Amino acid sequence: MANVHFLDVTNRDGVQTARTGLSKFGKVMVNYYLGRLGVAQSEIGFPFLFHEVPYVRACVALAEAGAFGSLRLSGWCRAVTADVESAVSVVAETPGGTLGLSHYNLSISTSDQMIVNKFRGKLDRDAIIAEMTAAVAVARAGWAGRAGGAQGSPTIGVNAEDGSRTDDGYLLEFAMAAREAGASRIRYCDTIGGDSPGRIRDRFASLASKVGIPVETHCHNDLGMAVANSVAGALGDLDAGQDAWVNTCVNGIGERAGNADLLSCILAFQHGFGVDAAIGDALDLSWARRFGLWAAYAFGQPLPQAWPGVGRNAFAHESGIHADGALKDRGNYELYDDAVLGPFPHDWNAREGRVVLTGEYGGKAGFRHVVDGLGLSIADGDEDLVFSLVQLCASATGKPLTDDELFLIASYPHQLALLYPGLLPDA
Repeated sequence: MANVHFLDVTNRDGVQTARTGLSKFGKVMVNYYLGRLGVAQSEIGFPFLFHEVPYVRACVALAEAGAFGSLRLSGWCRAVTADVESAVSVVAETPGGTLGLSHYNLSISTSDQMIVNKFRGKLDRDAIIAEMTAAVAVARAGWAGRAGGAQGSPTIGVNAEDGSRTDDGYLLEFAMAAREAGASRIRYCDTIGGDSPGRIRDRFASLASKVGIPVETHCHNDLGMAVANSVAGALGDLDAGQDAWVNTCVNGIGERAGNADLLSCILAFQHGFGVDAAIGDALDLSWARRFGLWAAYAFGQPLPQAWPGVGRNAFAHESGIHADGALKDRGNYELYDDAVLGPFPHDWNAREGRVVLTGEYGGKAGFRHVVDGLGLSIADGDEDLVFSLVQLCASATGKPLTDDELFLIASYPHQLALLYPGLLPDA
């Protein structure tokens, strides 16, 4: 049976949101939460960028140590051979050996709009396919002689940027060339958010059936239809008998009006289209509230009160008719039980009144007080390293650390130390 999988792009597309930002430690936490939720794959960022290299090394080491569960990590590159060559050379030195990313998405524009007005004569349709296939070849060659490690069988996704404005004939030609070059999936990017559910479902069903590999959704929210389009595209994959891969971002963040919201997509499949049995990921939504509210805090972007699932008013009733019905049976006015989303966080740093915290400028006494109060377990000999990491991570985020952040630091200090090369000589 064909399944639906989620490939979250918060750490790539989401962090490009204008007027906001996320530290590298924050990006690690995104992967931590995605792993707890049971999401299949995280597009962790740009491994060809110099300032991403320590973060990539830390994430690969954390994945090897089991910090992210079964979450697969993938890197995003332009379909440019130099970028891919740089990316595949990024490795993580871990106690278990030398490992690199095994999964990549390689992106290039395919629409005439982009060919004429972005490339401006530098590339034509044939050259785009040549660039893409050469980049795929470099990615495949990069695995030569490298063990698979915890990341499993390597995969390559090829992105058709502005796919929604690419004509059917060239989109099929591009997709067939990608498959022949060794791509595992084609990413159909509704780059400007102008697609519609009926059209995208038909296009996905047709393309997936002809190419014989999954077509991955990547939908922006410029018309407010990113979730609807993502679900419709995935259903087109299922219509063609192919697995569906759905790109999402936590809280629907992303460039311009944002990307498809992770939780909304999951809930839509489960409660709007009845395909819960076809979701191939072992999802645990009891982490949904913690993730959504942490992301709002970390990005500095408060959630709208009416945001699906995790908004303050998502399960609030006031009007007489609604309140009366909800008191009699929540099913009268609620689609699903909010308990499935997990508890609201009540973190140490949010306590009111007299409280002792630990952070960037904290000392050992406050650090030990918080660690003991939270019941965190620190391995023998690691206390100084954990203390230093708490200071560094709090400095990076510019905010008090949450309970989950402190837990991750205490549990995996040697892997997280790779975020800060040269600053922790005893790591």
